[in-house]
Amino acid sequence: MGSNESVIRVKDVHKSFRLPTSKMGSLKSVFTNPKRLRKFGEYETQKALRGVSFDVQKGEFFGIVGRNGSGKSTLLKMLAGIYQPTKGSIQTEGKIVPFIELGVGFNPDLSGRDNVYLNGALLGFTEKEIDAKYTEIVSFAELEKFMAQKLKNYSSGMQVRLAFSVATILADSDILLLDEVLAVGDADFQRKCFEYFKTLKKKKKTVVFV
Repeated sequence: MGSNESVIRVKDVHKSFRLPTSKMGSLKSVFTNPKRLRKFGEYETQKALRGVSFDVQKGEFFGIVGRNGSGKSTLLKMLAGIYQPTKGSIQTEGKIVPFIELGVGFNPDLSGRDNVYLNGALLGFTEKEIDAKYTEIVSFAELEKFMAQKLKNYSSGMQVRLAFSVATILADSDILLLDEVLAVGDADFQRKCFEYFKTLKKKKKTVVFV
């Protein structure tokens, strides 16, 4: 249960995307084919969300469930501020850390260690702040032997462990947004994550999980 203090308020949110009705090809083909020229600038509207409303309380674990293509990830990106609503409003209070897509902010040609510092910098942390939590991040990810290797040599499971560790342990957010990422990790790491969630709950942190 939450603490009756709303930290996320979503009110009558709609989101639409404009998609081209046909592939235009080259600029030359547009002018040499009159039919393509007439279609230039034509779009169809795809409605991803229609009138979504909910509140999330401080300290609550809020789950979003739905089929593929139902708008779950779009909604999470809107909570993170990546997308803006076509209609309606979203209000949040506190520091939000989105963990939405595996590998965002990581460079495959850098080592695991360098990627921790790169990702930390992108999240707004100084080198000194990352130094203070580096050992804890690596320990949680269970990658002590692999931090000197390039990220492109990591398995997908290793990458998600490192990314999750950086996003959760370093960021220490008020609100954590998670999009199906734990499905990539192995069973033991998933159990560790859920134990970590229990710690977050005790600290009254808020988690939104797709």
